[in-house]
Amino acid sequence: MVVALVTGCSDSAETPAPPAPAPSASAVVDDPPGAIACGKIGAAARAGTLMQPGVVADVSRATGTADAPVADAASRLQQAYERASRAQGAEDEPDLVAAVSAAAAEMVSVCADSGLESAG
Repeated sequence: MVVALVTGCSDSAETPAPPAPAPSASAVVDDPPGAIACGKIGAAARAGTLMQPGVVADVSRATGTADAPVADAASRLQQAYERASRAQGAEDEPDLVAAVSAAAAEMVSVCADSGLESAG
């Protein structure tokens, strides 16, 4: 068996630069602050996915740089979602799920008032 090893030669002493790292989610800039959270709540409200696991938590996590009105609205949404989730199968579950929708509508309104309704 014969093994051939092929190597390249270059007159250049310059070492090629390593490839640039791919942008990560943490590299995304929330400009203006709250734009990411408002984009996420708008998309979730339009898609009707608010009661799917992880959706409201994702919106809440996105409020790290948001101003107080947006962050407060997300906090109220998270609380409403938690109450509705705990009430699964209970008599008051429909009312608590409706409260999640109302909290989401309030957050969408806060985003609109902040000029962030079309973000995301």
